[in-house]
Amino acid sequence: MSRRSHSPPDPSSSRLAKRPRLDFEPLTPDDYKDGLMLAPMVRSGALPTRLYSLKHGASLVWGPETVDKAILHTERVVDPVTGVVSYVGKTKPIFLTHPIEKPYLIYQIGSADPETAVQAAKMVMQDVAGFDLNCGCPKPFSTHAGMGAALLSNPDLLCSILTALRQAMPPEISVSAKIRLLPEQNDTLKLVERIINTGVNALTVHCRTRNQRKREPALIDRLREIVEFVEGMGRGVAVIENGDCEGFWDARRIREITGAHSCMIATAAEANPTCFSPTPLTDLEKTFIPAYIRLARYVNNHWSLTKYCSSMFIGDHVNGSRSDLKNVRAAIQQAKCYEDMEQITGTGTGEDEFRGIVEAIQKRGGRRVKVQILNGDSGPMSSKGFSDSATTEATTTATDVPTTSAGPEDAPSTAQSECSSKLTPEADGTRDRLQTPPTGPADPSLMNAPLAPANEMRMPLPAMITGELPTPTPTPRIG
Repeated sequence: MSRRSHSPPDPSSSRLAKRPRLDFEPLTPDDYKDGLMLAPMVRSGALPTRLYSLKHGASLVWGPETVDKAILHTERVVDPVTGVVSYVGKTKPIFLTHPIEKPYLIYQIGSADPETAVQAAKMVMQDVAGFDLNCGCPKPFSTHAGMGAALLSNPDLLCSILTALRQAMPPEISVSAKIRLLPEQNDTLKLVERIINTGVNALTVHCRTRNQRKREPALIDRLREIVEFVEGMGRGVAVIENGDCEGFWDARRIREITGAHSCMIATAAEANPTCFSPTPLTDLEKTFIPAYIRLARYVNNHWSLTKYCSSMFIGDHVNGSRSDLKNVRAAIQQAKCYEDMEQITGTGTGEDEFRGIVEAIQKRGGRRVKVQILNGDSGPMSSKGFSDSATTEATTTATDVPTTSAGPEDAPSTAQSECSSKLTPEADGTRDRLQTPPTGPADPSLMNAPLAPANEMRMPLPAMITGELPTPTPTPRIG
């Protein structure tokens, strides 16, 4: 006799559905510590980006902010082939997820009403490991309705939403919040104290004020006092830093300055979702973008989202040529559907990429990756700057690629490995930002310096200036 499929709970009912059997350990405050997290990003935090972030070492991933009222009017649909879960609205899916990411997925809610927030949480609770309240987004689409950063000016409402979520959700569902700094540090500490008292497991602090934008440096030096304040409360709540963290190695600098328990990456992950690895992929036009588009097509990610994300990807170039870059970028800009990208992606279905990601994530066994990269209390340090056990766990998904996976994304080149080794910190914990320039013939189009070899981008200079001839005989024009 076949078993009945699990029915989603009635959002209008105050009674919780029967507690489901968990295939993984529930999130605790410790699971938010010693990790690198993918930040919640509207559009950029799509399902394919989250899956690749997990494959390459992200401890937890935040989904994009979803307004509570929007999810209430959706229907939960499961793809029988891929297993992808879609919350479909009137015209398109509002939220996509897959069971493989459930132990690591934090669903971020945009809300300005406790009751509506709880109803929205009940709609998706069977597919996520925790909920996060957005209290930091400064964009008008969020703040105009009293959500996002507007909650910073209304701490009573902010805390009432968190309290309602904590009381309504079963204990195995985590609750957290993401805020921004207030102009005055004392006001920030008062708000943090109230948030911690609601029973959250973690607090993410974007180290900018509501009026600051990402082009302005994050005020990360203000976070240490907040971390010490939270630790002094004795609740064990994790404090996650957000703002200006550029990747795996940069998290060391951030944590040394702030004392934060973990770091969250936004802009750098938007540009390269493999930045969670000690050896992120390079030459993304060849090694990542084609595979990403194939995967997105396989999981039925809307083309407009895939196009947006793909156009944002950019990484270091080691072997890629300028023409490769231009061709891929031009194809993405001109494409109106997945079929228009087959010249770049090939005819692969994306199933191989998906299988490789699933196998890499399954190797974790539901455990959250610990990346201990602090000196002192982080245990014995290896020559690369973090404990040997953490090294193995953090790099498993980035370097131990299953043999069944296929595609250029799954086969980092030797040149990439050599490049990444140049970025490895030395044993004394220092890290400079110097990189060995690429070898090979120079690109004439970039050589505009006055004394550079003659090329079509500049007029020739007299020999008396260049010193190419002993006499001031004019250099003949080229072409």
